[in-house]
Amino acid sequence: MIAEKQRLQNTDWKNWGPYVSNRQWGNVREDYSSNGDAWNFANHNNAESYAYRWGEEGIAGISDAKQIFCFALSFWNKKDKMVKERFFGLSNPQGNHGEDIKEIFYYLDNTPTHSYMKMLYKYPINAFPYDEIRAENARRSKKEPEYEIFDTGIFDKDEYFDIFIEYAKADHNDFLVRITVFNRSSVDAPLVVAPTIWFRNNWKWGYNTYKGETNASHEGCINVLHDSIAIKKFYSRDTNAESVFCENETNTPKLYGAPYPGNTYFKDGINDYIIYGSNTINPEKRGTKASFVVDEVIEAGSSKSFDFRLSPQDLDEPFENFDEIFSSRIEEANEFYEEIQNDVVDEDERNVQRQAFAGLLWNKQFYHYNVGKWLKGDPNYAAPRDFNNYVRNTEWNHLHNKDIISMPDKWEYPWYATWDLAFHCVPFSIIDAEFAKGQLLLLTKEWYMHPNGQLPAYEWNLSDVNPPVHAWSCFRVFKIDEKQNGKPDLLFLEKVFQKLLLNFTWWVNRKDKNGKNIFGGGFLGLDNIGAFDRNMILKDGQHLEQADGTSWMAMYALNMMRIAMELAQYYQVYEDMAIKFFEHYLYIAEAMENLGEGTKGLWNEEDGFFYDVLQLGNGDSVSLKLRSIVGLIPMFAVEIIDHHLLDKMPNFVERMEWVLKNKPELTKLVSHWEEEGQGRKHLMSILRKTRLTKVLSRMLDEKEFLSDYGIRAMSKVYEENPFVFSVHGTENIVYYTPGESDSRMFGGNSNWRGPIWFPINFLIVESLQRFHFYYGNSLKVELPTGSGDKRNLDEVAHNISNRLCSIFLKDEVGQRPFNGGNAKFNYDENFKDYITFFEYFHGDNGRGIGASHQTGWTATVAKLMKPRMPF
Repeated sequence: MIAEKQRLQNTDWKNWGPYVSNRQWGNVREDYSSNGDAWNFANHNNAESYAYRWGEEGIAGISDAKQIFCFALSFWNKKDKMVKERFFGLSNPQGNHGEDIKEIFYYLDNTPTHSYMKMLYKYPINAFPYDEIRAENARRSKKEPEYEIFDTGIFDKDEYFDIFIEYAKADHNDFLVRITVFNRSSVDAPLVVAPTIWFRNNWKWGYNTYKGETNASHEGCINVLHDSIAIKKFYSRDTNAESVFCENETNTPKLYGAPYPGNTYFKDGINDYIIYGSNTINPEKRGTKASFVVDEVIEAGSSKSFDFRLSPQDLDEPFENFDEIFSSRIEEANEFYEEIQNDVVDEDERNVQRQAFAGLLWNKQFYHYNVGKWLKGDPNYAAPRDFNNYVRNTEWNHLHNKDIISMPDKWEYPWYATWDLAFHCVPFSIIDAEFAKGQLLLLTKEWYMHPNGQLPAYEWNLSDVNPPVHAWSCFRVFKIDEKQNGKPDLLFLEKVFQKLLLNFTWWVNRKDKNGKNIFGGGFLGLDNIGAFDRNMILKDGQHLEQADGTSWMAMYALNMMRIAMELAQYYQVYEDMAIKFFEHYLYIAEAMENLGEGTKGLWNEEDGFFYDVLQLGNGDSVSLKLRSIVGLIPMFAVEIIDHHLLDKMPNFVERMEWVLKNKPELTKLVSHWEEEGQGRKHLMSILRKTRLTKVLSRMLDEKEFLSDYGIRAMSKVYEENPFVFSVHGTENIVYYTPGESDSRMFGGNSNWRGPIWFPINFLIVESLQRFHFYYGNSLKVELPTGSGDKRNLDEVAHNISNRLCSIFLKDEVGQRPFNGGNAKFNYDENFKDYITFFEYFHGDNGRGIGASHQTGWTATVAKLMKPRMPF
């Protein structure tokens, strides 16, 4: 058996991994302010001196699964004002387009058990331009682009270090670490390398007093002492490296002017010692934080390697088999991915796909948040919450998270987002289906899911409402896992189905305002997609009926029906649940037609498109004729059922036939169930053939949604002719904005008015494939609209998939569109084959925008690059 697959069968191999955040400051968990100003309470300026409550941060950091003990890398070029212990970026208020990391690094490789990991950090030789970046971004308006570190010119003369960081596990508790530094400049340059170990501070809050200790052993060795940690020794191959020690404690005199009795060796002690030579490290060589300090000069154009080891054993020769172990793990990683990629023949695609998988794996994080404790504070540290005003998450007192979770981006989004996670799990299932299934189940546990059935959204507002895609993801992961392993994991599917029943009921009870099967929900993850804030409380009985909210619920009902039908093959009792969701889907489809009132529906026949509808207090309604992906989401409510599946479900068929016979007002509104398609298949879809063709005519129009790089979030027609709508006396104007948005809605970081987003595009591709599975060549559409070139829907899906993949692949002149035309990134030997997976992409040129390492849902490109399995 392939070595990495064999390791996956032993859960001990995941006890340690890249579970340290890239940013712990500026998040809700660390906010103990009286006014809820999370960005400024714990910020980048005080991060080096502030001991965190809920987690840790570092560069290429690793930890155990409960984050008791951490390791990360620190560097100093002898010009910066601080040791580079953490990646720098701007907070949401500082950036002209919200929070934004200002560093260049790449995730290059990783295996599911983290037996081998590799990343690259590009660290400037000259002083890091912290102040310049802050000042210029503060000066720029929202109509101007972000000012990035590359824009400062600091990389123009190649005056930087390429720092390759590699890990190889000798065993599940034994880490080998190699840092290889290349000086890309034409001058010799000094560099301090300071690999650092420390204990997360869980002793000062008032719940326990036990803490571990690190202390000096002998040259090139530091002892690690803790009852719960297997690692006992930290070795440096360079035995002349100086070992230094301090405490992972807040420097209260520096930050607050308050005395701290009995300790002068604070968290920033090693930083101050390296930078200033200050007397801030413990002369007794012990503490809860320790580093080896290696001071070197890297010659121009050359490289130097630094080796370290974290081991559970006292080894006489800790580095004697170091190179052999590294070589073995690299070979085993290649062997593992060779099997994964055996059907991907293009080398550039293989490179992109492997880095997408690497980013997914590097973005695992230990996530700890006990809302009850956070709200009331700790025995030793009060929380000055102002409950007379707004305090976040007060209704989530039950939530207690302490797990390894897939993050969207460990710098910009170092907290889980439930609908993002659903997309992460699809590509994850290709390389580690057990992890994907575990993540989907985790979010439904009682210490996550609200007692009323709501899934937590994200820590900034756990009560926000995101698209209900959990059931879709669960079934996709289930089928991928079944195909790979040759047997269905029915226990997983049954467990998650039971919990999703609660969540579906929550949606029905809370987001169907009038009990008419038309759903709101607010912004539903699409931020500023509407003309106004869709979370807005409207006046005089007005309310918004959302085409996307209702379509998501139709999709949800079909997903639940399909899961129930799958389970009914083994447990007949699930036929009743399949019938329940079949009927609920039909009621939603009817409601979309007439909003439950027999009047105007969400479909606009004149435009051939779905729109949100504003219901007025006097019973009238106004169609908000803004063409966006809101009107494409009805496509996602599609399911194809093979007739052989129905043959195994006589009770379902009997009930279905009764509904078709006795409730024609329901069945006439959906694609004809009784008409079998290619190979005796049945179609369920809100979009009948005529309407589907009209929607696709809009979607595949290059003057509207179709870009060279996928499907835009909003029609391009609003570039020259903006949409205008007044609400509450305020005129709202919506322009097509293909890149960074000019909207300040949702904190100024909302970008759904033109760019290309992978999650929506991924669902578009899958939906088109499903429609083709039913229609075959009997349905063809123009691609692009007006071209006269007719394609079947599978060809359309493949075409859109290729456009999405092309964002990362070299074009005919060697450029990768996500690089935005940057010549250095596209052609320089030390940049051109490194990939960053951005949050979203420019609607006209494919440039990467937003979070630069949002490998989560953008990693669905890895699935698009796999030849697809049939539905």
